Amino acid sequence: MPEKQDTPLRPLQPQTRCLQCGDILEWSEEHSVLLGCSCCSTVDEAIAKVARGLGNKMKKETHWAAGRVGDIDFIGPTKTKGKFVRVCSSTDPVLIYKMLTEEWGLSPPHLVVALVGGDELAQMKPWLRDTLRKGLVKAAQSTGAWILTNGLRFGITKHLGQAVRDHSLASTSSKVRVVAIGIAPWNMIHNREALLTAKVDEPAVYKPQDLPHGSVYSLDSNHSHFVLVEEDPNRPGATSEMRVKLLKHISLQRTGYGGTGSFEIPVLCLLVHGEPRILKRMFKGIGNSTPWLILAGSGGVADILVTLMNRGCWDADSVHELLLDTFPNAHHSTDISNWVKLIQKILDHGHLLTVHDPEQESSELDTVILKALVKACKSQSQEAQDFLDELKLAVAWNRVDIAKSDIFNGDVEWKACDLEEVMMDALINDKPDFVRLFVDNGVNLGEFLTYGRLQELYWSVSEKSLLHNLLLKKYEEKQLLLGAARTPGPPGHHPTEQGKPRFTLFEVAKVLKDFLHDSCKGFYQKMPAEKPAKGRLFHSQKNLPELEERCEHPWRDLFLWAVLQNRQQMANYFWAMGPEAVAAALAGCKILKEMARLESEAESARSMKEAKYEQFALDVFGECYSNSEDRAYALLVRRTHCWSKSTVLNLATEADAKSFFAHDGVQALLTKLWWGAMTTDTVISKLVVSFFFPPLIWTNLIKFSDEELDNRDGNKEFAELDSLDTEKALLLTDNDDPLGASPGGQTSQSCATVWWRFLLRRWRRFWSAPVTVFLGNVIMYFAFLCLFTYVLLLDFRPPPPLGPGAPEIMLYFWVFTLVLEELRQSFFTDEEMSILKKFKLYVEDNWNKCDMVAISLFVVGVSCRMSKGTYEAGRTVLAIDFMVFTLRLIHIFAIHKQLGPKIIIVERMIKDVFFFLFFLSVWLIAYGVATQALLHPNDPRIDWVFRRALYRPYLHIFGQIPLEEIDAARMPKNNCTNDSDEIIMGLRPPCPNVYANWLVILLLVIFLLVTNVLLLNLLIAMFSYTFQVVQGNTDIFWKFQRYNLIVEYHSRPALAPPFIIINHIFQLFLCMVKRPESKQEHLERELPEGLDQRLITWETVQKENYLAKLERQHWESSEERLKSTSSKVQSLLKIVGGFKDQEKRLVSVEAQVRYCGEVLSWMAECFSQSTLKCGKDAPKAPTSLTGSNADSTADTPQSRPEQEARHEEEDSKPGHPGYGASKKFPYIDE
Repeated sequence: MPEKQDTPLRPLQPQTRCLQCGDILEWSEEHSVLLGCSCCSTVDEAIAKVARGLGNKMKKETHWAAGRVGDIDFIGPTKTKGKFVRVCSSTDPVLIYKMLTEEWGLSPPHLVVALVGGDELAQMKPWLRDTLRKGLVKAAQSTGAWILTNGLRFGITKHLGQAVRDHSLASTSSKVRVVAIGIAPWNMIHNREALLTAKVDEPAVYKPQDLPHGSVYSLDSNHSHFVLVEEDPNRPGATSEMRVKLLKHISLQRTGYGGTGSFEIPVLCLLVHGEPRILKRMFKGIGNSTPWLILAGSGGVADILVTLMNRGCWDADSVHELLLDTFPNAHHSTDISNWVKLIQKILDHGHLLTVHDPEQESSELDTVILKALVKACKSQSQEAQDFLDELKLAVAWNRVDIAKSDIFNGDVEWKACDLEEVMMDALINDKPDFVRLFVDNGVNLGEFLTYGRLQELYWSVSEKSLLHNLLLKKYEEKQLLLGAARTPGPPGHHPTEQGKPRFTLFEVAKVLKDFLHDSCKGFYQKMPAEKPAKGRLFHSQKNLPELEERCEHPWRDLFLWAVLQNRQQMANYFWAMGPEAVAAALAGCKILKEMARLESEAESARSMKEAKYEQFALDVFGECYSNSEDRAYALLVRRTHCWSKSTVLNLATEADAKSFFAHDGVQALLTKLWWGAMTTDTVISKLVVSFFFPPLIWTNLIKFSDEELDNRDGNKEFAELDSLDTEKALLLTDNDDPLGASPGGQTSQSCATVWWRFLLRRWRRFWSAPVTVFLGNVIMYFAFLCLFTYVLLLDFRPPPPLGPGAPEIMLYFWVFTLVLEELRQSFFTDEEMSILKKFKLYVEDNWNKCDMVAISLFVVGVSCRMSKGTYEAGRTVLAIDFMVFTLRLIHIFAIHKQLGPKIIIVERMIKDVFFFLFFLSVWLIAYGVATQALLHPNDPRIDWVFRRALYRPYLHIFGQIPLEEIDAARMPKNNCTNDSDEIIMGLRPPCPNVYANWLVILLLVIFLLVTNVLLLNLLIAMFSYTFQVVQGNTDIFWKFQRYNLIVEYHSRPALAPPFIIINHIFQLFLCMVKRPESKQEHLERELPEGLDQRLITWETVQKENYLAKLERQHWESSEERLKSTSSKVQSLLKIVGGFKDQEKRLVSVEAQVRYCGEVLSWMAECFSQSTLKCGKDAPKAPTSLTGSNADSTADTPQSRPEQEARHEEEDSKPGHPGYGASKKFPYIDE
């Protein structure tokens, strides 16, 4: 280790040569630097060439000045790399900044923190080290900041470098990182000859060392960039001036998250300890309007400034005394008077000074930095543009509390255009509180969100997210189609940027289509004038909206964007602000359920499953239903605007929202639909009697609920929306009068016409009600099964020409009508979709699969039955088919409240049985094969092998154990053989093998123990668990099944098979004449514009009421009450802390009063010694005043010694010298 008086350059002076020309570089004792040779260009010229973009050319054609610009390889425990540049003290900061950003490739910072002080010999306090590690570096890392230090390995800079290294190693982001830049004097660098001998193409090898406090120090290996300043001996402190100039230049540059030129770079100086020599630099920085953050308790100049700011007064004597107390060695300094003046000038700019005491305050350092920047900005400007940099930092640090209290407090007038960029930042970086804040302060999403911005939001999706994988898959599918169609690519094709695809809204629409199906039809597409040809990709590309066009439904689009990224807090806000809350919540529920199924990460999948959108939809609809039942019914069947004309019921079906269907309001609507125009309290027996005796329909046996609404003219109801009664008529009327109303009204109609209208209306409404359709189908299905039974058992005649008989032909016709109905359900529905898609939807239903199997078996059985060779096979197939048709009856029980859930229980138990059979088959095969090998090793008959190996062990489970075939003690002595031929011919049975018969008995005992005791009880336990799970949600399962059944029979024709063919022929005739009206009108209704808008507004109001209740419950919770109490305590502490300011004022007033008292006493003393006389005595002090100042002004000259003693005592008090104690008054003295 070299000592202080020895410089490490002396032994190497004769050996230092220029790497280009070989000339010896002479050492200047006066300047303490190596003098360059004639061939070396100056650093200013080199950096100027970099600024002109010639850096790469210089590396190829000429050489850099040796030891001036290059790379450093730090060796030792931590092997790191860095870059350095050696500049003159007069180098323009513009060139240095361009060197950092352009040549070295550093991104422009979003914050610059300059560390000032901390290079003292004193021991560093532990809390100060923690403040730097946990506060400064963490705050800087969240924004991608630059930290400027002296870059030397000692003092606080060393600990800061270690913190930067640790945070860099722990960081997972390559875009946002902390850059530690060291600006150090060249003559303070230890082993600097290693930098001078660096070659052009090879970095300098530098070994950092921990040196004692002295004149030279090693470079810190945790810093990545160094600016080494050659100070002019005639200008001491040039490095500090360089730092001030560089900070000033950086503060004038502009940068931003959204692109260069968005806001000025905020610059802050952090003062830790500090020697008096930094006061000059501090004053210059304040002259450049640079805010300073002072760490209280760190010692040195920092504590002096904090003490004076707390006192509220900084006269020269108190400043002088504090300087001497803090720095005892300054007694003999000639600069102490300059230091006093600098401190006074610095304290006069209090708006740029912020004090932070980590031991007393609980605020984090990022909060203090942000408040310091906002405080400095407020003192200079009130324009919104000038606060954008602080607002950017608040967004980056997610400090919405500071943004509310210090930025959006009413002092600054914000415009929507000012907040657009920070709004994008808040959206991309998932800051929902800031999104809410910006919307509350002027951002209009209808004007802000364009399709271009929406596309940018999807570009920002994380590459590790599920959404990115889904979009990438759709993007690759599109590229394959485009590549197959034409090589160059279609217009509007976005090339990849650095290998990352630029997704368009086309891929987004495809992803949503997979999740929501028809509920997102037409999303992010123009409405074409003509229907495009199906399957044309290029046409779909051309239908994409213009990027500058504003989104039609901004709240919905942002809600979908947030849900697809599983940003639930953000999505909740967009859902709360958007329209059609029930439909949106169900759509979000469907998307998250599908994404949870696709998500590979367990934590993300769990978060998606725990989303509460189904509960949101349920609660909001419950709020609507409690307010108005009729409007709630209309809300369920209304065709939405934001979700491609889908209804709430359709979205709930897509989302499989069983709890939503279990709501009383939904069930009440389904009950109304189930009974049609009949009253819901109609007795089933009356319905059955009327079914078999139709004339009873026109009696009062069955009551119809809306006779009074039917008397109104439905077409006139849509003209007025003035009363609630009219609105109710609009929402609930069926408008299914087949004859219509005549222009003259009912008064102009004849009595016969009115009578016929009554008869036809009653007839139509009775037979078209879903409950009647269901009853008819059940009765006719039982008749079908009876006919099928009769044919199979009593009238199954031989093949033609002897058969089939008339009952069998009737059965064929009946099944034919069933086939026609299944074809109608699968292909002739009202939805506009392809035939393949309709068939896929049809097959998804399990009962439809059962129908397909039954019909297919029937066709096969009838085909086989028509020929003699396969006659018996046909009978067998038809017998099995009868079982399938009979099992189809289970579907009918779904409408029953007690039997409906049992169907689900049986379905779940069948799945449990399959798992049980897997375990059972393992033991069955193991035991059966083993016993067969032990008992009958000589039996070659395959059928008997399977019978004994599988069938007989299966019967053992149910107690059929033939011991005479297993136990040798009970085997009868019969005529048996071991001859294979005799056994195969069946002449004699095989003889059992009695060797190791005890093992057979033992295997039987173990098999029965495992199967009958263990496995069967396991199966019973599985059945019990399934029963409890389903039984606990019996009501929910049944109501969901009931909805599906009601929808099915609501869309069915009125007549049941085989008479249903009449409806089919009638519908075919209507298709040839005109488009038939759909029965779905009751489940999907297009409301008039005025009524629809009223319904949307009403739903929004109910949603707000629901959110208000949630908020009220939230604030009344125990957790929030504790938080409220804590905040009140904090407020009280702040109020108590405010007493410090009052104390400062009192100290200032006290000093002024003391000064006035001394002046008055001095004047009294002067007058007492003069010859001036007054005609009256001096006024006496009031009795209420007991202060010494009042006494001194009214005292006689005899009290002067006591007064002087009191003055001496007051003057001797440290830290509080009186104003004017040493002042003279020349005029009075004269």
